[in-house]
Amino acid sequence: MTARLDEVLVPRQRLQICAMLSRVSALSCETLRDALRLSNSAVNMQLRILHAAGYVRLRKEPFNSRIHAWAELTPLGRTVLIAHLTRLRTLAGAG
Repeated sequence: MTARLDEVLVPRQRLQICAMLSRVSALSCETLRDALRLSNSAVNMQLRILHAAGYVRLRKEPFNSRIHAWAELTPLGRTVLIAHLTRLRTLAGAG
């Protein structure tokens, strides 16, 4: 059976978000927004899709009288990301 690309991770921004989250325990939504050069609404939309798929956990915490939103990759998200990247490498002839 041939492994398939994960449809949730096909859009570039979602793949980038998961790749960034895979290297840390969590990132603020502001950090993701700035790194990806997206609007707040665009980052939130991508995070909601990843959250609905079970790939990302979201949390909000108060900090300096403001609420900061954080995202972290779930174990399922990490597994799917690794499989997706493996499949991309195979398709590119590097696997």
